[in-house]
Amino acid sequence: MSRDPISELIIGVKNAGEAGKFSVKLPYSDLKMSIAEVLKKEGYIKNVSKIGKIPKRVLEVELAYRGRDLPKIKGVVRVSKLSKRIYQGAKNIKPVKNGYGLSILTTSNGIMTDKEARKAKIGGEVLFKIW
Repeated sequence: MSRDPISELIIGVKNAGEAGKFSVKLPYSDLKMSIAEVLKKEGYIKNVSKIGKIPKRVLEVELAYRGRDLPKIKGVVRVSKLSKRIYQGAKNIKPVKNGYGLSILTTSNGIMTDKEARKAKIGGEVLFKIW
């Protein structure tokens, strides 16, 4: 079992895309589900669903592609780790890859992108960057 569920989610999705898979199944958690919903809204994944009942729930993520074989997710970087948490105020949140990528933050208003956090003028813990 992974000690870092966020890394498990983002690396699992990125690797599945590079391998040309249509979907990937990962252990379920509410945090992973809310992160996947944000990625779906931003177009990085096609769909996300919860399968099964407690204790064997699974998160199934359908991947999004550009054309036939080019995954939408080119890269991910985990920013805030278990050993070192990274927090940023609303004024310090910078665009990723000149606006072509996003930062995913956990804030007092839930999981959101860097654009949403700047618009709402709230900061939070920067979980990872994706492009």
